[in-house]
Parts: sequence; C-alpha cells; structure tokens
Amino acid sequence: MLKQILSKLPRKSSKTGDHREHGGHYSSVSGGGSRNSDLGTGKSGDLSIPSFAVPDSTVDVGWEAANLKPNGSHVVSSYEALPAFKDVPASERQNLFIKKLNLCCVVFDFTDPTKNLKEKEIKRQTLLELVEYVTSANGKFSDAVLQEIVKTVSANLFRSLNPQPRENKVVEGLDLEEEEPSMDPAWPHLQIVFEFLLRFIASPETNAKLAKRYVDQSFITKLLDLFDSEDPREREYLKTILHRIYGKFMVHRPFIRKAINNVFFRFIFETEKHNGIAELLEILGSIINGFALPLKEEHKVFLFRVLIPLHKPKCLAMYHQQLSYCITQFVEKDCKLADTVIRGLLKYWPITNSSKEVMFLNELEEVLEATQPPEFQCCMVPLFHQIARCLNSLHFQVAERALFLWNNNHIENLIIQNRKVILPIIIPALEKNARNHWNQAVHSLTLNVRKIFYDLDPELFRECLLKFQEDESKEDETKAKQQTTWKCLEELAGKKDFSSEDTTETRKSIGNGSSG
Repeated sequence: MLKQILSKLPRKSSKTGDHREHGGHYSSVSGGGSRNSDLGTGKSGDLSIPSFAVPDSTVDVGWEAANLKPNGSHVVSSYEALPAFKDVPASERQNLFIKKLNLCCVVFDFTDPTKNLKEKEIKRQTLLELVEYVTSANGKFSDAVLQEIVKTVSANLFRSLNPQPRENKVVEGLDLEEEEPSMDPAWPHLQIVFEFLLRFIASPETNAKLAKRYVDQSFITKLLDLFDSEDPREREYLKTILHRIYGKFMVHRPFIRKAINNVFFRFIFETEKHNGIAELLEILGSIINGFALPLKEEHKVFLFRVLIPLHKPKCLAMYHQQLSYCITQFVEKDCKLADTVIRGLLKYWPITNSSKEVMFLNELEEVLEATQPPEFQCCMVPLFHQIARCLNSLHFQVAERALFLWNNNHIENLIIQNRKVILPIIIPALEKNARNHWNQAVHSLTLNVRKIFYDLDPELFRECLLKFQEDESKEDETKAKQQTTWKCLEELAGKKDFSSEDTTETRKSIGNGSSG
C-alpha cells in the first residue's frame, strides 16, 4: 500500500542551499498569505510569501506539497492528521514526534478566517500533542530532535513585523491602559508554538550543551526582534522564554546582555520607537537582581550608558516602572552608585513635561531610600536646587510630589542631618509657596514642612528667613534701580528723537529760505 502511494507522488529535486542548511533533501513549500518570514521570501515582483523547507517524503509527514498559483497564493492539496502518540509503540514515538514537527512547519494565512479551516484545526491539535509530548518526555532529546524542534519553531515564529509602536500613541493625559492592543490573527497557532518553545527550554530533558548548537546567537537575535510585536500576549511569552534561555544557556549570557543593549541604544539614540522596552527591562531587572558583588565594571557601564539615558525618550511612561526597578537594584547592591544615579536623573530632568517630572520624583524617592549619608552629601546641593524648583512649580502635582519627600523617614533624616546646607537652598521656595501658591493642598503641605524646620532648629530657621528677606529686599532694590534706569533711557531716547526732529525742521526751513 505504501509503495502504491509513493509511486503516485511527484519527485522534486532539492536545492543545494536547503541541503546544506538542514542536512537533508528538502522541497520548498509556501507559507501562508501575508505572513512574511526571515527564513526565505521571494524576490521583488515574484512570490511575496515565505517558503519553508520540509522533507521530500511528504507521505511520512502526512501532507502533500502545496500547489502554487501565479498570484502567490497556495492551496494545500492534502494535510492529514498523524496518529496519536498513544497509538504507536514507544520505540516509534520519537520518529512520530519528528513527523509531527515537520507537519507543523506549514504556516497558514489567518488574515482570511474562512481559509483552510480543516488544516488549521489539524495543525492546532498536532501542536497541542507536541506540547504534551515535550512536557512528559522522559529521555534526553537527541541531536536530530533538537534540530527539528528549532526548525519548526523558527518556521512559525520568525516573521517580519510591521509594528505601530505604542510610544507613537502616547498623548498627554491619555490612559494608555484603556487603549485596545493590536492582536495577531495567527495567535491560535502562535500561542501553542510559544508554549511549546517555553516547555522545551524549561524541560530537564533539554541538554543545554547539545541544544546551544541550535538555540544559537542567530536564534536569540531573531527572538529579540519579535519583542517589537504589537501583541502584548506575544511579548509576555517572549519575556518568559528569553529569561529561561538566559538561565539555562550560560554560554549565551554575555551575548544576550549585549544584544539587549543594542536594542536600547537603537531606541534611545535613533528611533525612540519600540514596543518591547518594558518587557526587556523586566528581564534585566531579574538579571541585575542576581549580579554578584562586587559589581563588575561592565555592569556599571551598562547603568551609566544605557539605563540612565533611557530617561531621555518622551515615551518614558511606557516603561518607567521597570526602569526605576532596575536603577534601584543597582543602588541597593552598591550604595556608592547613588551619587552617579542622582546626577544622571538631574541631567535628564524634564523642563516642560509635568507628568514626566512626577515620574522622576517618584524614582528619586526610591533611590534616596537606598542612599547613605556620604553619597547624599556629594549630590545634595544640585539635588535640592532642583527640588526647590519643583516646590515652586505651578503644576500642583509636581509641587505636591516634591513636598511628599518629607513624609519618608529616611529622606527626612538625611535632610535633618544636613539642614544647614539644605534649608538655605529651599527656604525661598517654601516662603513663596506659603505666601501665594494657588493650590490649597500645596499651601498646607508647605506650612507643614516649614514647621518641621522651625521646630527642629528655630535659630537656623530664623537666620535663613532673615537672609531670604534681605536677599528679597536687595532684589527689590535691584529691580527698582533697573526700572529707574530703563525709565531714564526711555526719556533720553524721547529727547533725542525730539531734538532730531527739530534739527530736521530747521534744516528744511533754511533750505526753503535760500531757495526763495
């Protein structure tokens, strides 16, 4: 029976390139519709759909080669389900596993929900069987199996993305959580492939030393490219998978950190557009948490050159929570970094963006909580000059958030210990707020802070207040002098104009008299 079926199948010669890449004879089978792939696309003007290499012996994998039409569409002439694992002897299950993997290399077009419904369901069920097989595997995966697993995963996941970055949609005052995320129509299959990959990486039967030949730097780079997907479900899976790869494949750790750095550099200094910055930072937060002490120099360079500049982009709100966690982890591990971090925040401190300023104040409080007195003293002068400007902000949320710093016991203690330096810097801002800030909450909080300083050191408070009043008087005198000077200049300019007009009229009258 098998020979009869084989005799009816057309024979196709494989391409040399396919043979070299996959180690066998392969024919090219088109993927689906508009889903492009990095594995292979036609030239401009030819087929715009991807092609995936699959085994020649199509009977063994349960489907026949697709018939390509001139317009680039495809029709699967036969795509049949394979037997279940429980229906074959244990000795044959690995071969069946490989056949099922090859069956799932076909990628269908999900932009048309009415197309290939039967085949899509067969593939979905097959993928679920593959997930179950990997989960319950009780023997190390062989080299051939590892190769087929990575090939199948690559065929399904690695495709070109045309994202509309969320950062482009950031509008002042818009609640981004209410925005509907863009969902990939192929998710019914993609989700199972991601789950399959996750369980494969996490499986104790996956030998990292053997698998690193296939889960290589190229594979990781393509995985990182997918972080720009608009679908949050995909990014969530990618985050977990990449973290598991980092944990299991120690040989790839430096490369993963470097590759993530490159994504950040491109985002900060070139595009400011990427959908997966928050997820990548979440992975890094866990990695930083595991850094050994003392911190390596390369990790400190990462903080200075990557994490701190990430405060620059306008779309900071999309990933600030994760970024703040990473920054705080560094300061908690090495308190000597606090001075550099605080000065970095001051360097990128927003001037006209009030909501961003509130985020900076939130992060500043977390950093200051982990800051020790010696580091605090190094940066307190420029820091409290900035805080004083925040206290006088006309945006009540900025002023209110700055005043809330005094509610933190650790920060309050740092301020009290250094009050002789800090109070002269901020008392002008406190006095101006107490006199005429338009917001009642800010006004009340300001009076509370004034009272803290007065109760703590009345003599210092009166001294600073007197100095402020003297400076204010001098400033008023200077303004009065400036106004007087400008008034004199205006009068002189008026007289000069008047005299020039008289001179012109005199010359005209003399000219008229001589001509007469």
